[in-house]
Amino acid sequence: MHGILLNKTILANGTNKTDIIKKIHDGERLTPEEGIRLFYDFSLPELSYLAELVNIRKSGNKVYFNRNFHIEPTNVCVYTCAFCSYSRLIKHRSEGWELSIEQILQKVREFDGKPVTEVHITGGVIPTQDLKFYTELFQKIKQHRPELHIKALTPVEMHYIFKKAKVTVEEGLKILADAGLDSMPGGGAELFDEEIREKIAGGKCSSQVWLDIHRSWHKMGKKSNATMLYGHIEKYEHRIDHMERLRRLQDETAGFQAFIPLKFRNKNNQMSDVPEVSVTEDLKNYAVARIYLDNFPHLKTYWAMIGRETAQMALQFGCDDLDGTIDDTTKIYSMAGAEEQNPTLTTEQIKNIIISSGKIPVERDSLYHILN
Repeated sequence: MHGILLNKTILANGTNKTDIIKKIHDGERLTPEEGIRLFYDFSLPELSYLAELVNIRKSGNKVYFNRNFHIEPTNVCVYTCAFCSYSRLIKHRSEGWELSIEQILQKVREFDGKPVTEVHITGGVIPTQDLKFYTELFQKIKQHRPELHIKALTPVEMHYIFKKAKVTVEEGLKILADAGLDSMPGGGAELFDEEIREKIAGGKCSSQVWLDIHRSWHKMGKKSNATMLYGHIEKYEHRIDHMERLRRLQDETAGFQAFIPLKFRNKNNQMSDVPEVSVTEDLKNYAVARIYLDNFPHLKTYWAMIGRETAQMALQFGCDDLDGTIDDTTKIYSMAGAEEQNPTLTTEQIKNIIISSGKIPVERDSLYHILN
C-alpha cells in the first residue's frame, strides 16, 4: 500500500481540516493521508464545494459528452471475476454470445448515416478472439468508416492476446495501432490493491501489468482512460491507494484523459451478499476523486451504470463528462442490476440533463476536441 494505509485515529492527529481546505483553495497537491481524510472527515456539502472548485478551474462550467456506441464481441470469458454478472465461462458458452468479425461489422453498418464519432469495443476474453482477430476487425472498420474513432480493449484483454501471440506489449500495441486502434478505455483496473484484486478478480493481469500497458500506450503518444471499481470489500484507504498509483503514472506520462469511478453492482454474481453503497457514497467518491486526481483533466460519471438521476447530481460533485449516447448497445451493467436496463440517451436528453444542472453542454470527440 506504499505506506498509505492509516487508521482514522492516527489521521485525526494529523493535519487539520482547515489546512487541507487551504491547500485545495491554493491548488496544492494533497498527500495520500489527506486524501483519506477527505473520505472520513468531510461532509457531503464540503466535498461538493471543494470538488466543484477544482472542477471549475479545469473545465469552467462545461460538461462534455460524445455520440458513441458500444460493441461487445463476446461475454464468454476465461476469467471468473467474483464481481462480474456479465461473463459466462467457456464451458457454459451456450449461455453467451461470440460475434464474428462480419457480425461486428454489421453492427457498425447499422450506424451508417448517423452522426456517431466513436465505437467502444470491449468484452470477454476467449482464445478465438486473438490478436489476428482484432487486427483484421480494426482494419475493416477503418476501411468502412475511416473517421470513426476506435476505442477498444483493456489491458486485461491485451495481456491475454499478446501473450497468446507471443509478442511483447510494445509490439502488440504497435500492431493494433497500425490496424486502426485510436485509444484505450479504462476498464480492467478494478482495484489495484493486490490482496483485494486477488479476491475479486483473481487470474486477471496484475495491477502492475495494467499500469505498464497504459504506460507503453502513452509513450506511443496515445491516450486512454482509467477506472476504479468501488463499493464492495475495499476501504477508503484502498481507493486512495488506487488513485495514488494512477496519479503517479499520470505525472510520468500525461496520457490519461478521464477517470471513471465504477460502482459495484451486486445482482447475478458471486458477490451478491455484499450490499451496494448508497448514492451519498457515490457522490462522496466522485468528489474525492476530483480533488485528489489533480493531474487528470476530466472526471466522468458513467450514466449507464449509475443511472441518469445520480449522474446528474454528480455534475455538482466534480464531474465534467457524461460519456455518450451509447444507444442501447451495452449489457455489462444492465446484467448486474444497474438502473439503466436499456441504456440509451438522445443528444437532446443529454443536453437537458446538463442544462438542468446549470451547466453548459459541450459535444466532444474522443480526444476532447470540441465539436459543438
